[in-house]
Amino acid sequence: MERFVIGIDLGTTGVKSVLVNEKGQVVNSSLKEYPLVTPRPGWAQQDPELWWSATVESIQSLVKTIDPALLAGIGLTGQMHGSVFLDSDGSILYPAILWCDQRTDQECEQINEKVGKDRIFEITCNPVLTGFQAPKILWLKNNHPEIYRKIKKVLLPKDYIRFRLTGEFATDVSDASGTSLFDVRKRKWSEEILDILEIPFDWFPRSFESVEITARTSEEIQRLTGIPAGTPVVAGAGDQAAGAIGTGITKEKLISISLGTSGVVFAFSEKVFVDPQRRLHTFCHAVPGKWHLMGVMLSAGGSFRWFRDTLGEKEKEQAEKIGKDPYEILTSLAERASPGCDGVIFLPYLSGERCPYPDPNAKGVFFGISLKTTKSDLVRSVIEGVSFGIRDSVEIMKSIGLPLGGHCRVSGGGAKSAFWVKLLADTIGEKMVRLVSEEGPSYGAALLAGSGTGVFPDIQRTCEMFISINDEFTPDLANHTFYTKIYNLYRDLYRNLKGSFDLISDLF
Repeated sequence: MERFVIGIDLGTTGVKSVLVNEKGQVVNSSLKEYPLVTPRPGWAQQDPELWWSATVESIQSLVKTIDPALLAGIGLTGQMHGSVFLDSDGSILYPAILWCDQRTDQECEQINEKVGKDRIFEITCNPVLTGFQAPKILWLKNNHPEIYRKIKKVLLPKDYIRFRLTGEFATDVSDASGTSLFDVRKRKWSEEILDILEIPFDWFPRSFESVEITARTSEEIQRLTGIPAGTPVVAGAGDQAAGAIGTGITKEKLISISLGTSGVVFAFSEKVFVDPQRRLHTFCHAVPGKWHLMGVMLSAGGSFRWFRDTLGEKEKEQAEKIGKDPYEILTSLAERASPGCDGVIFLPYLSGERCPYPDPNAKGVFFGISLKTTKSDLVRSVIEGVSFGIRDSVEIMKSIGLPLGGHCRVSGGGAKSAFWVKLLADTIGEKMVRLVSEEGPSYGAALLAGSGTGVFPDIQRTCEMFISINDEFTPDLANHTFYTKIYNLYRDLYRNLKGSFDLISDLF
């Protein structure tokens, strides 16, 4: 009898689940959306109960299409860095503070002062950033001490779903790497940092390698979803590490670019390799015993979504009438504009920025608007600006000696647009490829589940078996030369506006 695995990706805007057979084929998928709440500028939070209800609906829609007895395992992935605070009963104490939230600038300084910037970097291989988990914990302590006193567990987003599925607390090493509390070299929680910050060690779940079985589903879940009680749930991975599994980034010289809400450039590493200027992240990989480097911009597809929701009402109405995706209509508008958008440059710092500028005060900007500027110029400038932000991370990787293997594997919602992928190739000057499977993190989570439960072989061999290239986009050298000139202007704009970003952040 054919066996199946499920991969669940708890994203920023919705949960996506995929059902994968033992041939590595996606046979069904489900997407359930939920809102992102921004109660104040720079804040981003969600109700984990909405995650759970969406996850249940998503699982139900998959399980009803197969004999549940054939389900071999479940893999989890999701948005990284978020904080879910639970009391002794497992009840939620405060809305989950998300990866793109910027409220913790003062707490980052507090951590740097107590632990020391160099010591933090030595242990965690990363600077403390506002999106990470540790400063969020201190923010709750500083601003809501009455809630802080009730905390018994602090979970990452996907691990809250694990708790609801199994009743057990666990995490994986890739997701834990983004907390500022994890020893990335030793692949375990840092007792030293926790002691200095006076955060109880027992608040945090045990960490596992991504393919390890962490728990099994409960009888309550069988009644709720149809998944048989006792179904194994593997550790899974943070969304970027799982996405790298889903795109086959399991050996050196392979680079992936994810165009999701955030934009991520991801490179495999056999050993701990850090950027001496601290612009890139170094985290544990979902491949056991391996690591990865990652450059992250906070608003990639998120910038395009902002444009759609704020300036694209006409296109949304048109799309609804003709049964089309509004992004397709907006992209067709962008194709009408010429490269460089007649001088309009977009800075995509709508949620602050992380790489190459760890700056919570950075803001989005349209620069160079004139009476000649059209909507086509504006929408194309958003796509170009995000592409320049992706190029930032690629350039850093080149500068520190990370080899590129001749192409970049592009995934995420933005990768559905051939126009955007070709523009990315022209902007960066590297060949871009798209893969046969476009499911990304959810597919990676399913592969981890299959590998961990014996449906598939070890995860590196599994990726070699199932992941293949669909199409390629070669850069136009003339366009690349022109885009490099615009890119240099793009880089100058941040440097020239940084002081103004700080001033406006003080006012609002």
